[in-house]
Amino acid sequence: MLQEEMLQFALGGAEWVLWLLVFLSVACVAIGLERVVYMTLNRAPTAPFEAAVGGYLKGGGQAEVEKALAGMKGMEARVLQAGFAAGVEGAEDAMAGTLAFEKLRAERGLLVVGTVASNAAYIGLFGTVLGILKAFHDLSLETSESANAVMAGISEALVSTAAGLVVAILAVVLFNYLTRQVKASTGRVSSLGALVLSRMRAERAA
Repeated sequence: MLQEEMLQFALGGAEWVLWLLVFLSVACVAIGLERVVYMTLNRAPTAPFEAAVGGYLKGGGQAEVEKALAGMKGMEARVLQAGFAAGVEGAEDAMAGTLAFEKLRAERGLLVVGTVASNAAYIGLFGTVLGILKAFHDLSLETSESANAVMAGISEALVSTAAGLVVAILAVVLFNYLTRQVKASTGRVSSLGALVLSRMRAERAA
């Protein structure tokens, strides 16, 4: 009973696998574009941010840098604002907690892209197996057109593997690029946070 149901499923061919791969590729591209837009819009303005933080690190007052950061967008500004708001004693924990939250926001959707990158080739291979099973079933019918049907079926089945590899490569490139952007942003914020915290402690000691 189960064997018959599995056979009927296999004889359905690999067309649905190709549609699944198309859907996954569109989903990855959509997530990639959304993440690029998010990271672009979620970046502090370079010149004003560097001027404000650089001025503080060179001896400027905390009130001035807090006022400058208050009107800025971006992960960097929010993390430093949290540190200044918590004071010297709680600045390190406040910045670490805010950075962890910002990192989660930046990584949203990357799990889907990473999963597709890891499994798209296997999905394509699965489609190829289904197509070859159908082709050999057609050959067993022993009709005059069976040989041609088998060759055409095998050719169509191999398209699934090719499509799976294309989708996997696309997803890997997207995943690596987006992961690199997140790491670069969080690393930059961590460095700035350490410098600001050091300046706050030195200011308190003085």
